[in-house]
Amino acid sequence: MKNKEIFSTISAGKYKGKKLKLPSLQSTRSTKSILKESYFNTIQFDIIDEVFVEVFGGSGSMGLEALSRGAKHSFFIEKDKSAYEILKKNCDFIDKQSSTCKRADSFEYFPVLVHTLTSKSFFYFDPPFCIREGMDDIYEKVYALISNIPKEKTNLITIEHMSSYKLPLEIGKYTLGKTKKFGKSSLSYYE
Repeated sequence: MKNKEIFSTISAGKYKGKKLKLPSLQSTRSTKSILKESYFNTIQFDIIDEVFVEVFGGSGSMGLEALSRGAKHSFFIEKDKSAYEILKKNCDFIDKQSSTCKRADSFEYFPVLVHTLTSKSFFYFDPPFCIREGMDDIYEKVYALISNIPKEKTNLITIEHMSSYKLPLEIGKYTLGKTKKFGKSSLSYYE
């Protein structure tokens, strides 16, 4: 029996209402719409003409929402082959010119990408939750990536994480500004 296709929708901006195909729930976890709405309400005017980096690309829903709301370019990194194929289709469908997708391990490719960025960026980290098999040290690995982002390349760093997981007050040179909880998921903002 074929798996039923699942979708999310861009909620605001020039691509409002366009549907994004979602990868299987075995390979990725979709960001809740209430969480996405809160995030973009927080950065709504700051994202215009800026660069957005979705470090764990999944379907691309955050970076494509950023483009819809006025970001000038979004970068996506996704390791899983089937998730990457869906990500690429979504980017081609929504805004091929302003999207760059890379099929790679985020922990290996992200430092390379950061090095090539020529302007400040919004960095969005939504790693697989640490309850998944083989992901026990996922947050420590994310902290290591964040610690090495040069301040001159950073507008804001946001981590989507399990609400039960308490993030540190500082990661390298970045300080936790606030955490907002949405049921089992939370957003923590570092500046």
